[in-house]
Amino acid sequence: MHGLLNWLAQIFTWWNGATLNTRFYTWRHGEKVGEDEFGNIYYRKPGPDPALGFERRWVIYKGYAEGSETPPGWYGWLHHTVDIPPTEESYKPRDWELPHLPNMTGTPLAWRPPGSTLRSGERPPATGDYDAWTPSP
Repeated sequence: MHGLLNWLAQIFTWWNGATLNTRFYTWRHGEKVGEDEFGNIYYRKPGPDPALGFERRWVIYKGYAEGSETPPGWYGWLHHTVDIPPTEESYKPRDWELPHLPNMTGTPLAWRPPGSTLRSGERPPATGDYDAWTPSP
């Protein structure tokens, strides 16, 4: 039953992985380039696309299609900022670099400042660094 619901979700929604049309296009023309740590799979169509004038690149997300789940290296490759995909690079992150996190807005993991209606605590007092504007006479 779970497989049938998953299949129906892919037919009738665009945010669950990929549409059937995208899967068919990927099957016909896609060349797998790599996969990121989130399970998203990246593809390209070799050679310049006649409609675009450059190589077509795309991603099929694992789960919901959420653009903020694209790590920086893959984002640059998808948007033609760099020509070499992260799978062909030997990039080592610096000690001070944090791992990529998707946008957590709207989730229970979203950051909420002290005093927010969705967080306990008290709002910090105003600091007095604001001067209200008043029209000149």
